[in-house]
Amino acid sequence: MRLTVRTNLALRALMFCAVNNGRTVRKAEIAEACAVSENHLAQVIHKLAQAGYVTTVRGRTGGLHLRGDPADVGVGEVVRSFEGCLALTECMEPDRGSCPLRESCVLKDVFFDAQEAFYSALDKWSLADLVDNNEGLIRLLKVA
Repeated sequence: MRLTVRTNLALRALMFCAVNNGRTVRKAEIAEACAVSENHLAQVIHKLAQAGYVTTVRGRTGGLHLRGDPADVGVGEVVRSFEGCLALTECMEPDRGSCPLRESCVLKDVFFDAQEAFYSALDKWSLADLVDNNEGLIRLLKVA
């Protein structure tokens, strides 16, 4: 299993906002700190705003900031928001794919259980858990 670049970038952008909570941060600051393209980041920020994780501010002094408390932003929730339904195999897809074994095979159930365990582990963590008292990360992401 591998998460998309957008999901990874969304979590990094949220961590940046959490470290700088209470301040409007600029897209360029996040892009520089995370070594990513501003264009790619813009798409992620747009989706973060649509999902209600951040508020964006237009204009010369614009940017973005967390919409709520970092403790209320679940890592599993963010991953689900960006990844949607992860079909680990074709038989887990809604149309059940074209596998000739699909009627009798229970492997899809094994993969479903593994996926649920993955999300269950992510659900134990919040954005606050990722940044609070993490001095190394704070040094890397704190805007002066």
